[in-house]
Amino acid sequence: MCASAARGQFLMDMIDTTTNLGKGMISIYKKFDHLRISGYMQPQFQFASGKGIESYAGGDFPAKVNNRFMLRRGRVRFDYAHFNKRNLPTVQFVFQFDGTERGVNIRDFWGRVFDGKWDVAALTMGMFARPFGYEVNLSSGDREAPERGRMSQILMKSERDMGAMLTFEPRQKSHPLHLLKVDIGMFNGQGLAGPADFDSHKDLIARVALKPMDINHSGWLLSAGASVLYGGMEQFTKVRYTMVDVKDDFTVDSAETNVGRIAPRHYYGADAQLLIPNTHGSTQFRAEYIRGTQTATYGTTETPGVIPMERNVLAPIYIRDFDGAYFCFLQHLGSAKHQLVLKYDWYDPNTHIQGKLIGHPGTHISASDIRYDTFGAGYVLYFNENMKATFWFDRVWNESTSLEGFTSDVDDNVFTARLQYRF
Repeated sequence: MCASAARGQFLMDMIDTTTNLGKGMISIYKKFDHLRISGYMQPQFQFASGKGIESYAGGDFPAKVNNRFMLRRGRVRFDYAHFNKRNLPTVQFVFQFDGTERGVNIRDFWGRVFDGKWDVAALTMGMFARPFGYEVNLSSGDREAPERGRMSQILMKSERDMGAMLTFEPRQKSHPLHLLKVDIGMFNGQGLAGPADFDSHKDLIARVALKPMDINHSGWLLSAGASVLYGGMEQFTKVRYTMVDVKDDFTVDSAETNVGRIAPRHYYGADAQLLIPNTHGSTQFRAEYIRGTQTATYGTTETPGVIPMERNVLAPIYIRDFDGAYFCFLQHLGSAKHQLVLKYDWYDPNTHIQGKLIGHPGTHISASDIRYDTFGAGYVLYFNENMKATFWFDRVWNESTSLEGFTSDVDDNVFTARLQYRF
């Protein structure tokens, strides 16, 4: 391969985030020396089963609205890479922004330095995706489902964070560890949910991934990964609620020594993907499970972006054990242009409490402790490398509780019809 072709392929590999299964539409890039410009836009129409519903299918609906047109994403990305005389990358720079009717936001802004000699290691610093799990790092332009699952959106809101990361990834196929990728990094912790870091504590995030490997030379590709996030947030209030010894309500701890302690944010995850090629495309199975401990507030289990406040005073914090998972089945229908996608996921924000105990008089349990299960089904039509259409329906169930408004299943299902244009 000539030097210019090798360099072009490197940038395409860096931009195409679906290398984990070798799946996805191939992007077309405008070339200026070693600069690549790529992007996509996702206009869509949605219909909800109720007006003003809370939703993780692109955001909540306004109070009197059950249908809407919206531009879900409008991304433009610039990639630049410099190569040495041995045609190995030495520096990469990425800038990506998102523009919709709701405003313009920066999504990626980072630089990466490669070892330039052995082609096995790199250091990344800036604003970029946290190296945790499979779904969080699967590009919105390549993902078959319109949105990531509820758990991914709550625990990893906006997916990105400010930090630094070391990567071990031998890219030469002759290397004995070329199927292995290891990322380990330190991050602020609140992601892009807040304007700036509000405490001095950092999150450690690590992921070990096995790239797609051919099973017994059968053409079946198996990949897998394990992730850990070990972090937390500083406590500025002495009041904290936990479920250490009590199984039907939170226990309050108001010791003065709580101020300055680190409230835990610990996640542990495992994922696997299997691709089975066939005459008319492929069959894929994906699964991911995450469990751990999350610190948030009474009204939400999202990671706080600022110091939690209620009525201008410090809000107490709530520490919950959670778990969740998703299972996804993808099947081409007669050709690679037609694809059926089925997905089931759940998120239980508080594994110690369930059902009618939620909302029981005299307890501190809230709607934030309700488990949700979602079954999604969709059809994806790939017109060509630059355009696809997605038709998707999410059926959402919440567990029945004693809380007003949640005594039975809330009517909050959503149908999405989306076009994606890509260059």
